[in-house]
Amino acid sequence: MLTTEEWEAVLLSLRVAGAAVVISLPLAIALGYFLARWRSSSKWVLETLINLPLVLPPVVTGYLLLLLLGRNGPLGNFLENTLGWRVVFTWQGAALAGAIVSFPLMVRTIRLAFRGVDRRLEEAARSLGSGPLATFWRVSLPLALRGVIAGSVLGFARNLGEFGATIMVDGNIPGVTQTIPLAIFSLVQSPGGVNRSARLIVVSLLLACATLAVSEALERREERRELS
Repeated sequence: MLTTEEWEAVLLSLRVAGAAVVISLPLAIALGYFLARWRSSSKWVLETLINLPLVLPPVVTGYLLLLLLGRNGPLGNFLENTLGWRVVFTWQGAALAGAIVSFPLMVRTIRLAFRGVDRRLEEAARSLGSGPLATFWRVSLPLALRGVIAGSVLGFARNLGEFGATIMVDGNIPGVTQTIPLAIFSLVQSPGGVNRSARLIVVSLLLACATLAVSEALERREERRELS
């Protein structure tokens, strides 16, 4: 059985991961569709910017976010003085950091899903009088929906394991920003903590396996649909 502190870390991880997906999903869908349809020699610039968090060390991403969102940062100062919203050292800040780190994975998966949509169906819808936005909502998005869900699941899984950016932006505050990875890190640093961290490690493995299994199942269903 998990202790009260361990349950807090698990529930907080689920909350942060879910919020991160909600934050990033609309923009990930828009950019995924745009990249799947845009044909330009300069597209690599946008793709580089989107994929940058995927190759940067997470602590570097967290450091840049801290400069931007900290109390003295340009955006953080504006949010706190204008809206009274403090981002750093809150679970919402952890969700934002996770959303940025997992964003490239979501965009790449969703882009591939839109690339698999038959353009002829979109052209047929437009020939019948459907506008670009209506065609997107009624044809493109429904046909790419499994890929969108798979991208969301991958983003959720990535957020469950996020450590570097989170600890830079939000610290390691039990009950506030201490997710599963941060709780494991704290336990390992204490005497006898390696053994005590075993329960959270098992929970982390189970959550990761479950989310990846869902993602793989969705991808297999999409492959079977394309072959049929």
